Amino acid sequence: MRVDHDVPFTSLTTLRLGGPAATLLTAETVDDISEAVHKHHRHGFLTIGGGSNLVVSDGGVDTPVLRVATSGVEVLADAGGVELFVAAGENWDALVERSVQEGWSGIEALSGIPGLVGATPIQNVGAYGQEVSEVCVGVDVIERKRGDRSTLSNAECRFGYRSSAFKSDPGRFVVTGVRLRLSSQPTSLPIRYAELAARLGVAVGERAPLREVRAAVLELRRSKGMVLDDSDYDTWSAGSFFTNPVLDAPTGLPPEAPQWPQSDGRVKTSAAWLIEHAGFERGFGDQVGRGVVTVSTKHTLALTNRGEGTTTELLELARLIRERVRDQFSIELEPEPTLVGCEL
Repeated sequence: MRVDHDVPFTSLTTLRLGGPAATLLTAETVDDISEAVHKHHRHGFLTIGGGSNLVVSDGGVDTPVLRVATSGVEVLADAGGVELFVAAGENWDALVERSVQEGWSGIEALSGIPGLVGATPIQNVGAYGQEVSEVCVGVDVIERKRGDRSTLSNAECRFGYRSSAFKSDPGRFVVTGVRLRLSSQPTSLPIRYAELAARLGVAVGERAPLREVRAAVLELRRSKGMVLDDSDYDTWSAGSFFTNPVLDAPTGLPPEAPQWPQSDGRVKTSAAWLIEHAGFERGFGDQVGRGVVTVSTKHTLALTNRGEGTTTELLELARLIRERVRDQFSIELEPEPTLVGCEL
């Protein structure tokens, strides 16, 4: 297992923010992960993948940081589709691209999402009407305290909207692999998201060719600065910084606000709409070249590092947005990324 010291999180996260990792352990095998768990579980350690959903303090991290870099995809095909076992360190979008090329449907709308496969069940990654929980049949883990290896079923993962058992109890497991069940068909699952359906020229609920769905999703994500590009500061972000609020009752919402009824009787609304209508336009705070963090110029739900920002600046902007939304709509926005050594 490779060991490095004083590695800046600016090189480990898509925000390119954060102080140094005092000790960085890079695990290329499950045995490497087990070794790290055995050596460091008593005093704690931070597990990272692609760093696409991570906000680290300017002071960095003193405890060991375990970077999962395992690889491998196993395919078990049958008459109805395929079951995949994918190592946690595999690139997520590369897996989606392969599934589209192979004619496996179920994750095509999750194209362009940065990060590694192992992170997707933790956050229950979702976009454009699809969620990982819908195709995940199991997650291979190592229990930190005892070092036991096991596979958790879908039910044991306790998936919810941008949540899971892993997110609610972050110190218990290290994810080593994800098991997915995909269908074998050249068309997508029914399109649920109106914006994507419109881009494809189909009605909500209709299907479309997998390659067309992937292309449309990538086009939509690029237009919002949500596909990584080293030359585009709008992609120097953690993606959506706040989750869409799910409300027991939409009491504080004006009638024109987006409202999506949920199966449990609650109502989901748009964090981006709340942010915009609280007075934050795209590019808010834009001072390119002065080392600040701003609202993306393409999408109000992303907070971006314009080149030489700091985590302190990011959190100051996030707090301002949160306070104004709370004051205007009586709704508390919740951060989507994992915050390490800092808080809102």
